[in-house]
Amino acid sequence: MLVIDDLNFSVAGQPLFQGASARIPAGHKVGLVGRNGAGKTTLFRLIRGEMVPEGGRIELPARARIGGVAQEVPSSSTSLLDTVLSADTERAALMAEAEGAQDAHRIAEVQTRLADIDAWSAEGRAAAILKGLGFDTEAQARPCSDFSGGWRMRVALAGVLFAQPDLLLLDEPTNYLDLEGALWLESYLARYPHTVLLISHDRGLLNRAVGHILHLEDRKLTLYAGGYDNFARLRAERRALQAAEARKQDARRAHMQKFVDRFRAQASKATQAQSRLKMLEKMTSIAAPEDAARAVFTFPAPEELAPPIIALDRVAVGYGGPLVLRELGLRIDQDDRIALLGRNGEGKSTFAKLLAEKLAPEGGQVTRATKLRVGYFAQHQVDELDLEASPLAHLQRMRPHEGQPKLRARLAGFGLMADQAETPVAQLSGGQKARLSLLLATLDAPHMLILDEPTNHLDIESREALVEALTAYTGAVILVSHDMHLLGLVADRLWLVKGGRVAPYEGDLEGYRRSLLTSDTAEKPAERAERPKAPRPSRDDIAALRAEVRRCEARVEKLSEMRDKLARRLADPELYEPGKAGEAVVWQKKYAEVMEGMDRAEALWLAAQERLEGAQGA
Repeated sequence: MLVIDDLNFSVAGQPLFQGASARIPAGHKVGLVGRNGAGKTTLFRLIRGEMVPEGGRIELPARARIGGVAQEVPSSSTSLLDTVLSADTERAALMAEAEGAQDAHRIAEVQTRLADIDAWSAEGRAAAILKGLGFDTEAQARPCSDFSGGWRMRVALAGVLFAQPDLLLLDEPTNYLDLEGALWLESYLARYPHTVLLISHDRGLLNRAVGHILHLEDRKLTLYAGGYDNFARLRAERRALQAAEARKQDARRAHMQKFVDRFRAQASKATQAQSRLKMLEKMTSIAAPEDAARAVFTFPAPEELAPPIIALDRVAVGYGGPLVLRELGLRIDQDDRIALLGRNGEGKSTFAKLLAEKLAPEGGQVTRATKLRVGYFAQHQVDELDLEASPLAHLQRMRPHEGQPKLRARLAGFGLMADQAETPVAQLSGGQKARLSLLLATLDAPHMLILDEPTNHLDIESREALVEALTAYTGAVILVSHDMHLLGLVADRLWLVKGGRVAPYEGDLEGYRRSLLTSDTAEKPAERAERPKAPRPSRDDIAALRAEVRRCEARVEKLSEMRDKLARRLADPELYEPGKAGEAVVWQKKYAEVMEGMDRAEALWLAAQERLEGAQGA
């Protein structure tokens, strides 16, 4: 269990936690939510022990392993598969020790522990995790240094998932994933065997992968049962009730104050007036809930063009080598809202670059409306902002003849107020940088807006504001995103990028999600990375395996004795006499626990016997 008790902590004199408390039982999957800057990432650092609380305590079980994605991602000549395997430090150390150990007793201990942690299936598990995050078998054999920073972040995520810490801390894990990777992660976390604490602004992930929401607000922590939608409903109900109580109290205060003001000077009413004045002084104030600043986006409206704004006829595109996409025959009208679906590497970004004229066609014909303007937003554009310049300076470069009041109004239309307008980009949050990039992409009132993962670094309120802005926008929208909530609310057409083609997808988003999860589940073991053959076991290895079989057998015998004793106790009629119902339940629970232990012990015994027989027959 993770225990946070009366936590107090401040940063630069600004309190982030004051008397914050929460208890998270072992095995719970919990989403941590709260406005940007509330202290979510700071809470993770406090849990990891990187910061020391000013008051209160944070407790975990002794020897509990805490894991999270490292800030420095791997960049070495080591293959992706070996990098992920090395993330389980206990397994790596035991495997190294097993190769050089001489003492038969120690060899037996090592082999038993390797069996307990399921070390022999490690390569298959690591390969499956990498595949789920977008790396095929060929990519898994390549060195980490071959991949960009975003892809190496996926390797770092794969490593911590493979290590399976007792407490898994994930801070916006889907920021570097596409839709397919995000759906795979969602399914994986739902099955994760230990405790998960997840910071995310992805409503789909928070609805399906977690069972509780931990809300950080007003320097306090509140745990809600259920996913994000249930949390939002309960919180809205609480806020409405709090607001109603505050209004009632204000009305009572006003009524009593009116009585005091009217009668305090009259001798016959002075005592009553004084009594009401004391009641006013003692009344505990109920504060109405504060409304967070509303997130906004304001997209300028383009003039209407005659349809279609883009038509593709047998178009092919690539990067100078083999074609990525071919035989494209599609049209886009100004009122289209299109989501691009497809697994990683199929060509979604290539298609987006073709539409944005970032790539020239290598065959066929692209017909564009004469006055067509296209706005293009991609993840990397946030990283290409001038870190030394302010948002206002960025706009002045693009609009040198516009006055500052108009430029500041444009910034305000994207939630960048006076405080951020002249702040260097390097000091802005990820969400504020994304807002600036969206503003620059829409500055010319484009007729078509291409958005490639626009929600990375945006909080939930900003994502809802983006949905509203796109709904009101009068141009075409081409959307690539791992946020299914955004896709479901914005897109009215689905195009699937697969096998070098782009074609309309006949199903809906939920059907696409099911098809992805089903295909991952049905994957054949032969598609995984081939495992190296184990060396021929030595005489000492066989001796160690025999010792392991004997220990497993002894464990089964001991549990059998306990089972028989409990069975005799449960057969005693006195246990079921009136008044002893609670005692009977306790003994039945113990019997169930022993039977569960028996199942595990027998499975280990059988597995040990199979390994011994395999070693003797090798």
